[in-house]
Amino acid sequence: MEFEKSVEKSWSNQQNIGLTAYLKKMKGEAREKDRIDYIDSFVSAIGGLIAIIIISFIAVYLGYPMALAPLGASCVIVFGAHKSLLSQPRNVIGGHIISTTIALIIWSIFGKSLFIIGLVLAIVLIIMTFTKTVHPPAAASALVSINSQAGWGFLTSIVIGTLLLVFISMIYNNLFQTRQYPKHWL
Repeated sequence: MEFEKSVEKSWSNQQNIGLTAYLKKMKGEAREKDRIDYIDSFVSAIGGLIAIIIISFIAVYLGYPMALAPLGASCVIVFGAHKSLLSQPRNVIGGHIISTTIALIIWSIFGKSLFIIGLVLAIVLIIMTFTKTVHPPAAASALVSINSQAGWGFLTSIVIGTLLLVFISMIYNNLFQTRQYPKHWL
């Protein structure tokens, strides 16, 4: 009886410690003040502007203006965080092509439903992780392709848009001495 009470008290104490530690994680950590480089931000904004205008002409001409949302998000990452792993060509091109293709295959087989949209997101995340092509806007490409029921022509717009984005970023970012794009291809 005494042993049971001691085990029960110990278990209860561990649960409280576990819950406290769990909730403490959500508090986060103190954040260092970011130093904003306004010149670099302006350079990034101009690069994104140039890229999205060119990509917009192509996407609208091809009849898929809905591709601009995920490609615009890619512009933010490619120009605003050009050193990031998520902005490198393998991730941008591979992520968009893989995600959109998988989404269109699943949509072709199962159609559109809330469950399918969620399933596609999970599958795309797993496959991008395995192929080392994680690029968050690519998941948006997958969801837009299903939600808009755009069909296979949407993939053409995404492929051309991502190739143009990487090309424009490569030309534009390397004009500046403090920038290099890409850091790596594969």
